[in-house]
Amino acid sequence: MSVRATARITAALDGRGVTSLPVLAGDGPLALRRTRTTTGSGARVTVVGAMSAPLGGDRLSIVTRVGEGARLTVDSAAATVALPGEGHEPATYETELSVQERAELRWLPEQLVSARGSVLHMTTRVRLAPTARLVLREEQILGRHAETTGTLVGRLTVHRAGRPLIDQQLAYGPGAPGGWDGAAVLGGHRAVGQLLVVDPVFEEKCPEWRMLGDTAVLTPLAGPAVLVTALAADARRLRGVLDEALNELLDAPRG
Repeated sequence: MSVRATARITAALDGRGVTSLPVLAGDGPLALRRTRTTTGSGARVTVVGAMSAPLGGDRLSIVTRVGEGARLTVDSAAATVALPGEGHEPATYETELSVQERAELRWLPEQLVSARGSVLHMTTRVRLAPTARLVLREEQILGRHAETTGTLVGRLTVHRAGRPLIDQQLAYGPGAPGGWDGAAVLGGHRAVGQLLVVDPVFEEKCPEWRMLGDTAVLTPLAGPAVLVTALAADARRLRGVLDEALNELLDAPRG
């Protein structure tokens, strides 16, 4: 039997200027826990998988709203593993994020593992106010140890101040367009990730394009944003590249 579940997170400043969580609700496999944070007045939520999901036919979604001036970090307790279901219907996992003026969201889930035989369509939609800040990390591991990947289609759409900032779709595995596994795309790598950092300070000085090793690149976008795209042989090496890039971007002069 397929599962339909929605988790909702709302972060807002309270009367003391501290981020509170007036809405923190999850069901099915999307259990939410408030966890300790090191960001002072910010809040942190960890998604704890309560059951195996997504399976074929499952419909999962997370809706997150960060109110004016609030600071929120969302992570997960473990990797998400896409598994085949009993039928042939794909699973879907939708994420909707909204960040208001002077607010900050750090969206840092663990990896998504595409197991052999699975079919998963992921959609992430983000809406940012002009002064909002965003750190968003996505990591996909194509197949468990010593197995081929399932089918994984992911789309990321970000609008800032009502204007499109990025809209891209990536597809891997059986049924994906030909050439996805070739030397010009993955080159034999099975860990794929990207890091998006949106910060108003980049309007004055944005990091320049450059390679980050042999299989990663930092690209400034047409807006106060930077996209890091990386390939690696495994999840550990991928995380190392993205963490190093994130630390460098966050340590940049704030103007």
